[in-house]
Amino acid sequence: MFDVVVSGAGPSGSKCAEIIAKSGYKVALIERDTNWRKPCGGTVSSRIFKYYPQLHKINYQRVYEISMYSADYHNFKYNWKGIRDYGINVDRLEFDNFIRKVALDAGAELFDKNISFDFLTKDNHNIGIKTKTSTGVKEYLGKIIIIADGMSSKLANKSGLREKWKISELYLVKSAIMEGKNLLDKETISIFFRPYKGYGWIFPLSETKFNIGTGISKQNFQKCNINAIFNEFINEPYIKEFFPNSNYKELWNAAYPVPSSGVKVNSLCNENIMIIGDAAGFVSPISGEGIHPSIVSGQIAAETAIKALNEETISKQTLKRYKLHPNIKKIIMNFKLKNSLIDFFFDL
Repeated sequence: MFDVVVSGAGPSGSKCAEIIAKSGYKVALIERDTNWRKPCGGTVSSRIFKYYPQLHKINYQRVYEISMYSADYHNFKYNWKGIRDYGINVDRLEFDNFIRKVALDAGAELFDKNISFDFLTKDNHNIGIKTKTSTGVKEYLGKIIIIADGMSSKLANKSGLREKWKISELYLVKSAIMEGKNLLDKETISIFFRPYKGYGWIFPLSETKFNIGTGISKQNFQKCNINAIFNEFINEPYIKEFFPNSNYKELWNAAYPVPSSGVKVNSLCNENIMIIGDAAGFVSPISGEGIHPSIVSGQIAAETAIKALNEETISKQTLKRYKLHPNIKKIIMNFKLKNSLIDFFFDL
């Protein structure tokens, strides 16, 4: 029995579990696989240091500039060195395990290799979750259940708060970490808008390692092959100018869908459930940035849960504070604006 069960130990779930555990409540942090690396560019803005100041001490590749390219390689750059703090490029496997450890150090209990698949119910009330493990089904009881297990969450669908994502609401991305001598400006992230409705990116991770990837927008999701688009991108003459060597070592690659249409505003909470992170759509349209907004959603959900537990009143009304929080409303409005600009960016 726990005060709060958090399903999913990515950025949103880990931040949520950390804050609740710090307040003295008992938290179960359920994770499918701590060795899974999410396909992602891995760039995090300087806003991350507000939530994890200890990241300043870690030797991640610093970012001071963004370089954006149109489909015919016209280039626009913005450099903020000396104006505000640097961003960082991270390997998601290392980064996610780092912030997960912060949650564990705060007192959260991690249950790895647990696949959340359904709710435990009593008198038509959700009282916990069921997980599949190598040794059978396990049950975790909680006064509050927080769903943070990504866009493919079974719990989000079974909660009754939202349906499965439609194809039109998704991007499909493929990401690879490669190694070899290159001519990349190590303090610059590069984003390439493609002739189809999609984008590519190159983000340096060190002097020799870099993250390279492509994404397909909803209009092309079914008719385009992500592997073909990825190979076409990395073999284009303009892109190959960054990489003078003929052989590069591929350390890892994977493809995965991500939400692309913004936050599901009416699907964030009910009487004892909150949905956060990718599972709720906290992924920025156009750029696909999800780490920062997901962490914000995790923090606000945690603060909402703590207040409800302190008041000993857990209801749709008390958990609604999460949905109505100014920072959540700010993210929702920001995403709506970006959604309205998608056609402008890609058509032009």
